Amino acid sequence: MAKTPAQRIKKHGAKAVVPQHELPPVINPSTKRTPQKAQSNSNLILIAGVVASLFLFWYLHLLTLNQLTQLSGGLAMPDSLVGGFDQRFVEQLRTAMDQDARGQLNYVHKTAGTLFPLIFGFSWLLLIGTNVARKSWRWALWAIPLVFAAVRLWGNATIDAMMSAETVDAGQVALASGLTVAGWVLLLLSLLAGAAAVFLGRKPAPSAAQPAGHAHP
Repeated sequence: MAKTPAQRIKKHGAKAVVPQHELPPVINPSTKRTPQKAQSNSNLILIAGVVASLFLFWYLHLLTLNQLTQLSGGLAMPDSLVGGFDQRFVEQLRTAMDQDARGQLNYVHKTAGTLFPLIFGFSWLLLIGTNVARKSWRWALWAIPLVFAAVRLWGNATIDAMMSAETVDAGQVALASGLTVAGWVLLLLSLLAGAAAVFLGRKPAPSAAQPAGHAHP
């Protein structure tokens, strides 16, 4: 029967040979997170976010809000009016849309109308963050999609309140119109900010190596 290390030392003293046992490594080398892998994961999330943003824009503005015009006698929804709207238009729209139609507009705002600015804003933050290294530039570009998301959500709530109010309030109409115009302008600026981030993130191509033995004078 094999002796334990304590028994070996007791019998042979300092000359005892105690076998050494190696502990297995704690960290699995195969799970190391390389910068290339982290960048690849970030790119996958970014691509998914951009695709989702494009789909939600199509679903919200080109499909759902356009279909709601069937419930308003052909009048466009306030969200679709890039140039804003006035009190006369709102009165016509409220007259054309019954309570159920207004409820459907409110439901659209709570679903796709909320998801689009949030997912778009997150995707653009990631796009800018992965391409712009300079902190001051990054924060300046980040501000645009952040403000866009906040303005769009605020605009949704203001339009719903305007449509469900007992009477049309001129100040409320002006606020809803201003937020709608600002939302479209900020969406355009966000797209430009994303393009600028991609441009700033491009690294200059490495210069060709000089042939061996050729030295500058």
